[in-house]
This record gives sequence, structure tokens and C-alpha cells, in this order.
Amino acid sequence: MSDTFLEMKHISKLYAGVQALDDVSFSLTRGEIHCLVGENGSGKSTLIKVISGVVNPEQGAEIIIEGQRLSIDHFSSKDSIDRGIHVIYQDLSLFPNLTVRENISFNVHVERGKKLVNWRDINAIAKGAIGDIGIDIELEREVGTLSIADQQLVAICKALIGELKLLIMDEPTSSLTKNEVDSLFSVVKKLQKRGITTLFVSHKLNEILEIAERVTVLRDGKCVGVYDPDELDHEKLTYLMTGKKIEYIKPDTSSISREVLLEVRNLSKKGNFKNISFKLYRGEILGITGLLGSGRTELALAIFGINPAEKGQIVIDGKAVSIKSNKDAIHQGIGYVPEDRLELGLVMPQSVSNNIIITVLQDLLNSLSMLDKEKRNSAIQRGIRELAIRVPSVDSAVMTLSGGNQQRVVLAKWISTGPKILILDEPTVGIDVAAKSSIHHIIKQLAAQGIGIIFISDEIQETLYNCHRILVMRKGRIVSESQTSEMTEEKLFQIVNVG
Repeated sequence: MSDTFLEMKHISKLYAGVQALDDVSFSLTRGEIHCLVGENGSGKSTLIKVISGVVNPEQGAEIIIEGQRLSIDHFSSKDSIDRGIHVIYQDLSLFPNLTVRENISFNVHVERGKKLVNWRDINAIAKGAIGDIGIDIELEREVGTLSIADQQLVAICKALIGELKLLIMDEPTSSLTKNEVDSLFSVVKKLQKRGITTLFVSHKLNEILEIAERVTVLRDGKCVGVYDPDELDHEKLTYLMTGKKIEYIKPDTSSISREVLLEVRNLSKKGNFKNISFKLYRGEILGITGLLGSGRTELALAIFGINPAEKGQIVIDGKAVSIKSNKDAIHQGIGYVPEDRLELGLVMPQSVSNNIIITVLQDLLNSLSMLDKEKRNSAIQRGIRELAIRVPSVDSAVMTLSGGNQQRVVLAKWISTGPKILILDEPTVGIDVAAKSSIHHIIKQLAAQGIGIIFISDEIQETLYNCHRILVMRKGRIVSESQTSEMTEEKLFQIVNVG
């Protein structure tokens, strides 16, 4: 029997005149860990949909699974599942109000069509799946109360019910700590020992180089090539994905003035952070990094008034201020770009234009308290121009944009308020390497205009090459402060992960 599990030849897909895939050939061997990379819009999602039977490719394509040539016109998602192919998307497709055991065994129960639940069978199925990959999760816990990492493992266990042969994971590590990523990789390698193939889709280049046995690169719907990780490094992989050389240069310090915009004095909140003190200067990009759970986001939310501190002082322009709500923070000239742009940063069904002006509606009213059309259009066009937002129409729903353009809309929303201080919590999470580079460029431009920026990220390279100064947090405290000019990636990694 051949070691090839999946072979795809001449895969093309056209959507309303857009060539999503253009004559792509792709293969997976039995038991390999394979990474699929490319910018947003490169064709990754479409290729996954073809593999999983969600969409059918154009005529002339060939799909061969375990040596059997399939009819491309009739290959469905059910056919894909029946052949042992399972996809775990970012939303995980779990029921948060059901327990771990109920989620794991749900499909089996539905397939059997029984009206009554046999709890002995449900327990046996769930225990068997958890035991297969050697993890320890309480079967009675509601899935919604678990960490994202544990929910990922529950989704894998759910896929194991039946005959799993290919596991496709779409951006599985975007919200995981380094330890959780290591645990996930350990589970993937256990699956590999059982002959299960894993297709990994990720924007995090360091993780790709760590886990992959082969890497397929897509660009503009075409396959650039298939590579061994030994052939690649960050620079080469970035070039293959984008066709451009992206340089990593530390920001210019000339924008920083001696004027203190923000001073935080002994800020504390029980269970979140303790005795946090630092200064932010005009034109400075101050990085805050640390492992997930270190208190970074909680601190940001305190400064923005959503998670008010219990003790300490916040001083802006030399005056102590009281910030008990986000309205207070906005009044003091603070803007906040949250990590979860989809849930907290944008109103997804609403238009690009409505999202851009949502923070300044009061400023766009005329003497009759009606929205001034000229002011509204001017504010929208200014935001689109200054942030270089690519959009077919300002009336397009923001959910139709790429991740990079969605993030530009969030930035435009806050820049329209004319902030003194801008807090960016993981500003490039879930967007591709080229979009990241453009967002980084915008952030440096904002600092050059005199805005003080707090830049929160758990990516070592991103923090080092986009900040002037770095604070490292651990267990709710600042444990290190350094100038990026004196720091290396290796040294910062050591401080963050080891101490």
C-alpha cells in the first residue's frame, strides 16, 4: 500500500470571477505533520474546503484518497468524514453548555438515533477518546468553562470518535500560551504515532518551523512550492508567502519626547495585577509582553476603565484622573483596540463607514442634532485614506473584509477620536505576515505623530521590532524593563519564558 493518504491534482476554484485556486497540486503522506501557509486570500481556506468536501473544484481536478479516485462532482462533507477527514476550525464547533463527555460523544449518539441517553455508553466513549491521547480533563465540566487549550483537546477527542485518519487544524494556536502550544504539539505527535496525518494552518512562522515535516506555501491561489523546514527560516518563508522582502527594523527613537503622557502609580486589582508602575512618553511605543495569563490585558482594561483598578493612581498630562468607565477613558484621550476585534472591536454586520464613525457620532451632529452628511463623509474618507483601508465600497459590511483590513477599520475608529494614548492589545492576532507588516508601519507612523502607544503582544519578534521600550509581566507584576536597543530575541525569550 502506498504511503500517500491524499493526492490532489489540478485543483482550481473560481468564485464570481475571483480565482481562489489556480491549478494547485497537493499531497499528504500517511502519518505526516504538514503545514499549509500563505497570506489571507492565498487560497488556504478554499483548499481546506475542497479537501473536506464543502466545495467542489472545477472540472479537470483529481482527488485521490487512499488510492481511490473520487468523483469531484459528488464528493461531499459527509464523504470526507466517512473517509476519516475531520476539520477543527477556530470556532471549534463545540456546545459550550454541554459537558466534556456530552460533546465528545454527541455525534455517536445522534448517529445511533436513540431517543434515550445511555450514560454508561457516553462515559465509555468519552473516556476512551481522552485515554487515547493521554490527557486529563474532567468529563463533567461544561466545555464553556474550559480554557481554549482544553477546548481544542476536546475537539480533537470528538474527532477521534470514529476512524480519524486526517486531522485539519485551522489556526489552532492563536489564543494559546507557550505551554499550551507545547501540549497541543505533544498530542499531535501522539496522533502521528497512530498513523494519523495532521494538516496544520497557521500564521505563526516559528510554530510552523517547529512542528512541520513539510510546508506547502500558497500565494494568490497558486502553489509556490513544498519545502522541508530545514530549507526555511523566517525571512525565506515570509518572502515565499508574500513575494516581498520584509525587513525587521527596530523603531526610530527620534519621535519620543521627554513629555510624560501617562503615568501609572502602584495600580492594583486583586486577582489581576499588583503594584504596577510605569511611564509612557509622547511618541513612544511601550511594549508589554508576557505569557497569556500574566495580567497584560487586565491592566489594559483597567487603564481604559472597563476593569477599574482598586488601588493606585493614573496620571495623564501631569494630573491625576479618575477612570471608572470607558467613557471616562475616552474623555481623557485614550483609545483601546481589543485583542478580539470580531466580538469587541467591530460591529461585524454593519458597514465600514458606520464602524469608522461610531466613536465620534456626537461630533458629527449639526445644530439640529442631526447627522451632518458632509462631516460624516469627510470623517469616513479620512479614516479610509489615512489607514489605507482596501474596500470595494464604504457601505460594505465589515465582515466581508480581510483580517488586515478589519484591523485597519478598528484603528481608524479610534484614530478618528484624536487620541493622546492608544492601547493596542495583540493588534496583529490572526492576520497574515504582509498585513502584519503594514499594521506595524501604521503604528510607527502614529507614534511619529506624537501619540503614546501601549503595544501588548506575546510574540517576541513583534514586540522587539516595534517597541522602543519593553515591560515584561508575570503573575500580575512587572518583572523586567528594558530598552529594545539593548535587547535580543534570545534574551527577551529567556526573560518571558524562564525569568
